[in-house]
Amino acid sequence: MEGLTCDQFLGGRLALWQPGAGYRAGIDPVLLAAAVPASPGQSVLELGCGVGTASLCLGARVSGLRLSGLELQEDYAALARRNAAENGIAMQVLTGDLTDPPAALRAQTFDHVLANPPYFLRDRGTTADNPGRETALGEATPLAAWIDTATRRLAPRGWLTVIQRAERLPGLLATLDSRLGGAEVLPLAPRTGRAAKLVIVRARKGGRGAFRLLAPLTLHAGARHMADGDSYTDMLSAVLRRGAALPWAC
Repeated sequence: MEGLTCDQFLGGRLALWQPGAGYRAGIDPVLLAAAVPASPGQSVLELGCGVGTASLCLGARVSGLRLSGLELQEDYAALARRNAAENGIAMQVLTGDLTDPPAALRAQTFDHVLANPPYFLRDRGTTADNPGRETALGEATPLAAWIDTATRRLAPRGWLTVIQRAERLPGLLATLDSRLGGAEVLPLAPRTGRAAKLVIVRARKGGRGAFRLLAPLTLHAGARHMADGDSYTDMLSAVLRRGAALPWAC
């Protein structure tokens, strides 16, 4: 893969190679990682891991995890392996289609499965020119297949954590069948008084808790952008710069 850049995440704790012209990770996988309620020693699978951003951010926050990733595109999977090795975080990365996972994954279950499925349906919108970016952003595999594979790979009482566009929340919730319970939705609003554009959904295999819609989490301080800079709230800065976990209402 040509035209790589090496970009810093978590305030420089991670340096990750990613394509200059393909899909490039922003804050979404960092927020996804910060929402996973993992503990040292647990096993984690990321579906569609790309260059490994979410898994490696999680591994930087929680020590001793057994990380695995599944990625459809071999060139991105190779970068994920390189990123894991160069950052000193052990991670198994396999190449394959989540609708027919490699045997090595089908033989395992995990305490956590996380995913950042493509945001955009392709019966509307514009297809990206770059194939890698289009694969990451345009839905080719139905959202229901992502959730089914994730659920199958979860151990009993294991956690599913997914980030998705807010407009697709009804469809995402509809994929959570009787195997999953205790679903919780955290809306992510760009500013106070603005509608949420993203949501993070967590659910537990075999969970029996009631559905919960949490108070929105505001990403930027102030009612509007006032000056140069990112204007993240102090809490978001702690997540993005120092690898803190997202606060999750109890």
